Amino acid sequence: MLAPARGAWHTQKEPFSMTFKQQMDKRAMIFRTIVILVIVGVVGAVAVVRYKERKAGPDTRYELAQCLTDKGAKMYGAYWCPHCQQQKKLFGKAFSKATYVECAMPGNPQQQVPACTDAGITGYPTWVFASGDRLSGEQPLADLAAKAGCTYQTK
Repeated sequence: MLAPARGAWHTQKEPFSMTFKQQMDKRAMIFRTIVILVIVGVVGAVAVVRYKERKAGPDTRYELAQCLTDKGAKMYGAYWCPHCQQQKKLFGKAFSKATYVECAMPGNPQQQVPACTDAGITGYPTWVFASGDRLSGEQPLADLAAKAGCTYQTK
């Protein structure tokens, strides 16, 4: 077999060699494809979550929180109280419809504001109902509904 002429290896182009520009174009196309796939995946995931929420029906916690407010129920609590935070978490965003009294004194969280002292609040959270009845500690939403005379159905 004959050897190629001197310098022939450098002058012949290999069949699959790509220029630098072609390599950069290919990388850019791969990057764009990945970005598009990620966007499609995120949009798809959001659509599935929204579909499941719509299928589940309305959030009845909003109706319960509004009913508790309408019936005169109040939750007394403190921002530093973990049980109060857990009670609020049971309501989720619907807690914004409930009547809440912050008992911690600004600047001195161990002192109560006058509204809580006047109501005789000694622990958190405490639910006070229009009838004067009280429930202390974290309460299941169904128990709050029953005590106030509200209807509440879990999903």
